[in-house]
Amino acid sequence: MTMAGTFEKLVLRDRLTSAMRDWFHARAYIEVTTPVWIAAPAPEPHIDCPQCGHGWLRASPELQMKKLVGGGAERIFQIGPCFRAGERGRIHNPEFTMLEWYRRGASALDILDEMRDLARYAAAKSRGGLEVEYRGRKCDLGAEWRVIPVRDAYREFAGWDPLESFDQDRFDEDMALKVEPGLPKDVPCVLYGYPREAASLSRLSTADPRVAERWELYVCGIELANAFGELTDGAEQRRRFEAARAERRAIGEDDYPLDEDFLGMLERGEFPECGGIAVGIDRLAMLLAGADAICEVMA
Repeated sequence: MTMAGTFEKLVLRDRLTSAMRDWFHARAYIEVTTPVWIAAPAPEPHIDCPQCGHGWLRASPELQMKKLVGGGAERIFQIGPCFRAGERGRIHNPEFTMLEWYRRGASALDILDEMRDLARYAAAKSRGGLEVEYRGRKCDLGAEWRVIPVRDAYREFAGWDPLESFDQDRFDEDMALKVEPGLPKDVPCVLYGYPREAASLSRLSTADPRVAERWELYVCGIELANAFGELTDGAEQRRRFEAARAERRAIGEDDYPLDEDFLGMLERGEFPECGGIAVGIDRLAMLLAGADAICEVMA
C-alpha cells in the first residue's frame, strides 16, 4: 500500500470517530477517559492483559466505566486504547481501539437500537453510504438487521442445543468453525441470548434463566460488538469472577486480583439497571474503508 493510500484510510477513520462523537453528544452522552493501567482486570479465561509493572494494561475500560455509572453517571462513552496479549492477525492486534458506552435504565435491546442507529449515522457521515465490503463480501447497514437466537444458530449450523447440554470447549469451537461461518453476510447479523454459562458480565433473562441478556454483532462475517444487559447482583458477579480465576489458574494464566471496589459497589446495591456495549473501532474502520486488515486503518 502507498503512503497516500494509508493516509486516505486514516482520514476516513478520523471522520468515523468524529461522527461517533457527534452522535453521542447529540444524545446527551458524556465522553470519559478512564485509566489504561489498572490493578485488577476482569478475569476472563481466554483474554490476557499485558503485565505492566505491578499492574496490567486494560483489555477493556468496562469495570472503571461501570464504577462511574454506580457513582451517578447516566450516559457515558469512551473511545480509547485497549490491549490483549498474544492476539495478532488480520482482525487482531495486541493494541487496539475500543468504543464502549453505558446507559442507565437501558436493556440489551435498547443498546441494540442505539448501535443500529450509530452504525448507520457514522457510515453515512464518514464514507457517504451504508454499504460496506470485506474481502468480496458486501453488507448493507441500511437493510433490516437479522437477530438470531444463539440457540437457533447452534441448532442450524452445529446440530446441537447449547441450552440443553452446554459444553464450553464444544461451544467455542463450533462458534468459530460452524456458527460464525454460517451466519448471513449480506446484512448485519446479531446473535442474541447466550447460554447462562457464557453470560460473562451480563444478567440472566427473567423469562428464561438459562439465557443471558447478551448479544454480539457481525458485519460481513466479522465480529464487531459485544453488548450486555448488565449484571447488578454482586454475589453472582463475585461467584463468576472466582470461577474465571480458578479456570485461569488451571490453564496457567495470570491470576488477576479481584476489583473489590467494583464488587463492593454491586454488593451494596449501588449499581443500577444498565445496558452497555464494546465496539471494535479498528474493525469498523476497516470495513468502511474496504481494507483487507485492520493494520491498514491504524497509524
